[in-house]
Amino acid sequence: MGAGDFTTLSFFLSVLAFHDINDQIEVISFSPRKFRRGIARLHDRWYRTLSLLEAVDYLQRGVAPPERRFVITFDEGYQTVYEEAFPLLQNYGMSATVFLKVEDKRNMASTNRLPSLNGLIMLTWTEIREMPQWGINFGAHILTHPDLTLLPGDRAEDEICRSKAIIEDALGVSIASFAYPFGRYASMCREIVLAHFACACSDKIDLAKACSDIYALERVDVYYPRTDGLLEIMLGKLFLWYILARSIPRRVRSSLHQGSR
Repeated sequence: MGAGDFTTLSFFLSVLAFHDINDQIEVISFSPRKFRRGIARLHDRWYRTLSLLEAVDYLQRGVAPPERRFVITFDEGYQTVYEEAFPLLQNYGMSATVFLKVEDKRNMASTNRLPSLNGLIMLTWTEIREMPQWGINFGAHILTHPDLTLLPGDRAEDEICRSKAIIEDALGVSIASFAYPFGRYASMCREIVLAHFACACSDKIDLAKACSDIYALERVDVYYPRTDGLLEIMLGKLFLWYILARSIPRRVRSSLHQGSR
């Protein structure tokens, strides 16, 4: 039985983590062509999306979601989310959560566009305000994109809470989800996030499940499916083994990072 057959794997959910949809050979990049092909094939095979908060509700209640459900997320808020992903998701009636890196509120007075990250163009607030009516939700990511585990508590709290406040002020809605920059967090960061959000995503590569920590949710980083068809592994029984194989190097790096502090 496949990883997507949630009747058998009753509390397992795939939360896919994208960043920028472009043709660059970068860690944060995913090919537009592969994105279009992958999403189309998932839709054709009757896979449908849940919002992140809907998925968390199923996990917390220990109730299996409908079959063939998965979650799409994007980190940072690159403009290709609007240009490449949004029209496709809109066409297929799919949802996604976009975690925005916003910087200081003062920057909003001089420009409509989020400050550049990694030298790339980001979303505008006009684009951000358009997308929720078509099933795109927004979460907070951070102000200046530091590694939160390296910051003192007061600065970590400022980065986390002000990012939430800026987005809420701009959109006029409550922001309930958070993604740790680089996926890294410590107990102090988690406690801050727990006090202000309903859930958060980490860098753990795995399927989310009923026993998952909703303030350190597992995701599947789609940096890894670089060849045609790999994204579709989530349709079959190899997906769990694929995640296990890919998670080992990440766990080793995480352990080394923790040990170096």
